[in-house]
Amino acid sequence: MRVRFRIPIRLKFMITLLVLVTAVLGFITFSTAKLFQEDKHTYIHGLTSMVALGTADEAYSMLAGDQDRLRVFSRMVLESRVADQDKASLSESFFADFPDVLAVELLPQDREPLAVFDVAALKQFELDKEDLQRFHEEYPLPMEEIRLGRTFVRNSTISHDLPMYTLAFAVTTAGEPQPVVVAAWIRADRLLRLASRFSSFDVCLSDSEGNVLAHTDRIPVLKRARADVDRGLQALEHTAGVTLEYEVDGQRVIGGYANVDFADLVATAEIPRSAANLASRKLLSRMILVALVLVGLAVVLGFFWAHRIARPVEKLASATRMIGKGQFDVHVPPETNDEIGSLAGSFNQMTAELQHRDQALHEAQAKLVQSEKMAAFGQLGAGIAHEVKNPLAGILASAQISKMEVDPETQVYKDLGLIEKETKRCKTIIDNLLKFARQEKAIKTTVRINTVIEDAIAIINHQLELNKVKLGTQLEPDLPPVHGNPNQLQQVFMNMMINAQQAMDGKPGSLTVTSRRAADNIEIVFADTGPGISEEARQKLFEPFFTTKPAGKGTGLGLSVSFGLIEDHGGEVVVESEVGQGATFIVSLPVFQKDPEPLSRTEPELVGTN
Repeated sequence: MRVRFRIPIRLKFMITLLVLVTAVLGFITFSTAKLFQEDKHTYIHGLTSMVALGTADEAYSMLAGDQDRLRVFSRMVLESRVADQDKASLSESFFADFPDVLAVELLPQDREPLAVFDVAALKQFELDKEDLQRFHEEYPLPMEEIRLGRTFVRNSTISHDLPMYTLAFAVTTAGEPQPVVVAAWIRADRLLRLASRFSSFDVCLSDSEGNVLAHTDRIPVLKRARADVDRGLQALEHTAGVTLEYEVDGQRVIGGYANVDFADLVATAEIPRSAANLASRKLLSRMILVALVLVGLAVVLGFFWAHRIARPVEKLASATRMIGKGQFDVHVPPETNDEIGSLAGSFNQMTAELQHRDQALHEAQAKLVQSEKMAAFGQLGAGIAHEVKNPLAGILASAQISKMEVDPETQVYKDLGLIEKETKRCKTIIDNLLKFARQEKAIKTTVRINTVIEDAIAIINHQLELNKVKLGTQLEPDLPPVHGNPNQLQQVFMNMMINAQQAMDGKPGSLTVTSRRAADNIEIVFADTGPGISEEARQKLFEPFFTTKPAGKGTGLGLSVSFGLIEDHGGEVVVESEVGQGATFIVSLPVFQKDPEPLSRTEPELVGTN
């Protein structure tokens, strides 16, 4: 026997969501990390070159500025017209304005050199002018090249506390036939600050001899170490800056090289390749951490939403099983405003409709039983009517014979006339009952509505007075005739008045019957002061067997039959009512359009109600 495992829908939803989220996040994470690494690598190459070029430009501006200041100073000192005491004052002012300059030597070709020193600054670092002169004796300047126009820069650091460099160049003056070499000892603090601006890069500035002039680390400057710039010099012959990748002590390095365009100086900027990938690794680590957090959230949200989705579905399934057992009073409360909530609302509407239809079916069955009873009662009534018809004929004949023997001016004659009239009406009722049993259609003719209303009132007025109902009439004269059956119309009007009297339930009230012309119709209005009719009852008022009367006081057929008779006459019945404010029934009948037939002077036959 095979065992089938049932996997809940919430677990399926969660697994699907987890797989999709993991796949999407994994693809996004690694694709982003790879693209970022490539972009970062390109960015580091460009940044390294920019750092080298920026350092070269700023070093050029700094050294060229020093050269210009020294050129102006040397020409003023060499000017023969300047007195010696003025030259001394000029030197003191120069050292005060440019504290980085420690000493300046003017070296003419054919006479003794002229030197000025900032003795106080040198003494601060335990140096004197002899120390500077001994250094130049040990490392002589390339005088011939300088006189030919070369600008020379050298790392001239003597003390470990004072990094310095020598700037030498030639100047020509009107008082000197040959160019004079100007050699200045300058503190390298500004160049060191320039090289130390970028913490992520090792920035180096090499002098004219290839030694370290400035560096991010002061040690190579103080030791006057050799700068490793040979690999970039060949590439710099064709461009102002270049970026290379190479190995230094087994470590992959990205290096940028740039010409300073001053005294053959070269600026370099180096950064380990691993530093370029460090940001990528950090980004990848963070994205993996974020992805794991998102996967965890997806699991939690997956369980939550799966539960939110599955629970209403399970409730709907349980409710469906209850409906299958015939329990239609099931209600599933909508818990959400989405499609599931809409489905729950539709399900509740379906159960309400099923319950309503089930109740309507039971009511229809009860009405069908009542209809069978009424059918049997109709057959019994037809038989009774047939038996009563013969005695009525004898009463009618006796009344007519008696009238012939009585004075027409006496009350007896009038009473016999009434007996004759009512007997005829009873005979007509019986004939109509027999016709109704045989489903024969009544004959229609032209009818004066006011006459039918007055005849109906004459019959029903006594009953209304006994039940404390005051009857009033407002009949518009000279109304055009309608086409219909007077007996059926009188039956409708009597039904309307009897219903109004029964609605007041023995309490004092009033009933007003109005007839009026309304366009191509004639309206007969029955307005009472009874308790009124509710909205729910008005919607079912003309349905067969519907009644608001207590059991035994009505069958629910009076208004239904009246509504059918008026529709058969081409009219309509409208109800206007509010609870506590009485009810108004408006019967509308179309005016007879053909030329009316001559009306008989005899009274129309009347039809009453049971």
